[in-house]
Amino acid sequence: MTAPHIVDPARVLGNLLSDASPDMMRSLLQTMINALLSADADAVCGAEWGQPSADRVAQRNGYRHRPLDTRAGTIDVAVPKLRSGTYFPEWLLERRKRAESALITVIADCYLAGVSTRRMDKLVKTLGIDGLSKSQVSRMAADLDEAVAAFRHRPLDEAGPFTFVAADALTMKVREGGRVINAVCLVATGVNGDGHREVLGLQVATSETGAAWNTFFADLVARGLAGVRLVTSDAHAGLVEAIAANLPGAVWQRCRTHYAANLMAVTPKHAWPAVKSMLHSVYDQPDAASVHA
Repeated sequence: MTAPHIVDPARVLGNLLSDASPDMMRSLLQTMINALLSADADAVCGAEWGQPSADRVAQRNGYRHRPLDTRAGTIDVAVPKLRSGTYFPEWLLERRKRAESALITVIADCYLAGVSTRRMDKLVKTLGIDGLSKSQVSRMAADLDEAVAAFRHRPLDEAGPFTFVAADALTMKVREGGRVINAVCLVATGVNGDGHREVLGLQVATSETGAAWNTFFADLVARGLAGVRLVTSDAHAGLVEAIAANLPGAVWQRCRTHYAANLMAVTPKHAWPAVKSMLHSVYDQPDAASVHA
């Protein structure tokens, strides 16, 4: 069962990528920030780097590197230097939290729906950066698109084997052919033997069907997903069948959160506190014998 459409998929995926794939998020943040800094410095100079122009008012003169702490980790920021005058990226260094939040949201959007010049242009305006040309925005979009595509299609056997896998779906609204429709985002996260957790894959489908889940897991296996011993998810029949078909050696377990939500849906509201208390007491038991005692 997919999550309600009121959930913001970009925010949820941004959190997943930050928490479960910090290396990827850190790399994309560094790529985007340094590209924005370079483009912003070109705007201050009046011309792009290496391009002769009568409008140029300053020359670039290398970079000064400084660490920048983010929720995805510390990144290396290359701040452009000028031969005359100074360049200070106030939009990043003075309003760090706002800039970081906007950047992570855009990265999640790009991961979900692909990179577009329009999406990058909106980010630039959100950060308060003025004077960037369309060609600069297009190049930044192309650089990010390449980085996102590399992550989405990366081999999984290098970081694996992933012993535990969790699968879920989010419903989001997308614009298609001039109208707004519901689409489903299929997401899987994995934990390897070293305890490292990361997002394994994400695909957008028209609806949550067995065929969609089967295609999703077949792609993960083709990219090297192996060694899976336990998969947790909700009880969607097509999802459970896709897990059995593509990961025959794995055991399936129903997600506790989804089970609790399903249970509350058929429980009178006045009985919720008592039912939740009983359910939690079962989960708190140390072993199966204690549950049945």
